[in-house]
Formats: sequence, C-alpha cells, structure tokens
Amino acid sequence: MEKGLPLYPIERCFLGTGEKFEDGSHILHVNGTYRGDTPIGKLMHNFSCTNAEDMYYGILADRVRFFKESKEGIEIMCRAMEDMRNQTLKEGMREVALRMLAAGKYALEEIVNISGLSLEEVKQLKADRSDR
Repeated sequence: MEKGLPLYPIERCFLGTGEKFEDGSHILHVNGTYRGDTPIGKLMHNFSCTNAEDMYYGILADRVRFFKESKEGIEIMCRAMEDMRNQTLKEGMREVALRMLAAGKYALEEIVNISGLSLEEVKQLKADRSDR
C-alpha cells in the first residue's frame, strides 16, 4: 500500500454507490515492512529475525529457539519440510497425470508408471475430470 501504516483495514463496497457491502467479510492487510515502535511493528520485526536473541517477544523467541536449536524441534521442522516437499511433488505429479489424461493417448497404467500415483488415484482423477 506504500502509505507507511502498520495496518490497512479494507471493506468491500458497491462501486456504483460507495455503500458498504455488509456480508460479514473483512480484510486486514498487515504491512510486513512496518517497523514502528508499536506492538505490530515489533511483531513484524520478530517475523524477519533469523536469531531468537534479536526478538522482542519472549514467547515467540522461545518457540523459534525450540524449533531452530533443540534436537526435538529440529526433527519436527525437518519432518514438516519433508511433508511439504512430498505434498508439492504429489501435486505436481497429479498435474502431470491430468495432462496425460487430457491428451487422451496414454493408458492408465502408463500414467501410473510415469506419475508414480496409484491406479486408484489416477482413476479418481479421470472420474473427476469427466464429471466436469
């Protein structure tokens, strides 16, 4: 937003009349670059820290210290990162399988062999595709 504010509350409105659209939804844009001497400025500072010692808020610093410096925390973070990597890889292979199904020239077994997905997963992708 480039106005130097820590927060930007945003409300939806009808463009023709300017009236608020009261659907219960609200948007709160947080300026991640804000570093003022306020609670939100200190929090944004903490979020950019790589060292727990540089943080203002003890609770957050303690959690960062746990995940970055303790054996248990490091193992938890490694598992989380591996899970994210595997999920991303699986999503990519689903996209490959969908493209192969769309091409219409591959047998299901070929798609399974190339994508690494199970036959059941490929069949489900095919069924979902034909439901559209």
